Order: sequence, then C-alpha cells, then structure tokens
Amino acid sequence: MSLASAHPDRERRDLVTGEVMPEERLVRFVAGPEGVVVPDVARKLPGRGLWVEAKREAVDLAAKRGGFSRAAKTKLGAPADLSDQVERLLSARLLSGLGLARRAGDLTLGFEKAASAIEGGKVAWMVEATDGSADGRRKLLQSSRRAALNNMKSPRLLGLFSAEELGLALGLGNVIHVAFLAGRGADRWTIDVERLSGFRPLLPQSWREEPSGERND
Repeated sequence: MSLASAHPDRERRDLVTGEVMPEERLVRFVAGPEGVVVPDVARKLPGRGLWVEAKREAVDLAAKRGGFSRAAKTKLGAPADLSDQVERLLSARLLSGLGLARRAGDLTLGFEKAASAIEGGKVAWMVEATDGSADGRRKLLQSSRRAALNNMKSPRLLGLFSAEELGLALGLGNVIHVAFLAGRGADRWTIDVERLSGFRPLLPQSWREEPSGERND
C-alpha cells in the first residue's frame, strides 16, 4: 500500500470559508455512488474533489449548512459521523505509514535505540504507546531536551496509539517506543499528523498533566 502525498505547491479552496490554502491543510471529499459525501483522505477516489480544512468544526459546519451540496451543485447527504469517519481514516493512515516506514528503515524501535537516536538529533517524532510507562517516556523526553541543548533536532511527541495497535501496524508484538527518523518519509507522515490534529489531540490529557510532559502538538 502506498500513501499518496499532498502536493506542496498545489492550493485548493476550502468550501466552508472560501479561503485558498495549501492542499496539505485540507481533507478531500467526493460524492459517493449513493449521493452521500465520502472522505478521501488519500486523495485517490474518482470524481470532483470537495475540499474542507482539516478541522472537525469545519467538516461539521460543511455538513450542517449544506456546503457539500452547494460545492458539488447537486444534492448530497452528509453522515452525522462524517468528522469521526475522517478521524478514523487518518488514524489508520498514520498506522499504515508507520508500517511502510519500518520496511523503509525509517524507524528505530526500543528504549535504548530510540534514546540514542534522539540524543544524536536524528529523530523527527517520538511515537509512544498510550499505555507505556510514564517513567520510560520521561527518560526519552530528557534525551530530547539534551539534544536541544546540544543544538540538535528535538523530536515532537505523539501518543495516539496503544502498544497493541503499534505492534499490529509494525508486524511485531506490543511496541512501546518508536523513533521516526528525520527525512522525507517523516516529512510526508507529518502532513497526516497535522491533519489528524484538527480532529483529536495528539497526546492524552494525562500526559499534559505530567511535570515533564511535552506541549508541542
């Protein structure tokens, strides 16, 4: 499975506000065969694209006010859970992207290897299992701070998936610590992370209340 990327130099018009913005900040929808709006987060489905800013409130507003019908110039139904559909599809896309990244050699797994890569300034994202230990996460955040103090890249933190979900995505057992190495693969993956951040927080609330928690999402 390949993951289609947004074109960085292509812009689209948000059908809610009329604002023109980069494609990577939007979610594409199309008219399904039953006259119902269908999310197309991979930008691959046939038909005219209907573009909405990648935010839950924007999608909800488009559905509530008939924005999809006006943009398509035909009557379209919008499911009540359309925003939830987008969230689920983007979440699945991130997990699939991690599987592709592992096969491409773009991931470092396990606490010791992740800490070493982080302190070497090689990591774009720390992907931590939501059910992993707070102690291990704090130690990796300390590695991240040391990298920053040494003028090296400090990774962002993502905590969306359980150890089981990460393990299934990577074809392994339960996975707690994943370091996504900086590079083009991480840059492409970040686009989908940013889009998903408009529909759900990137960190559990409990992590935000930890003394050493990150606030960079």
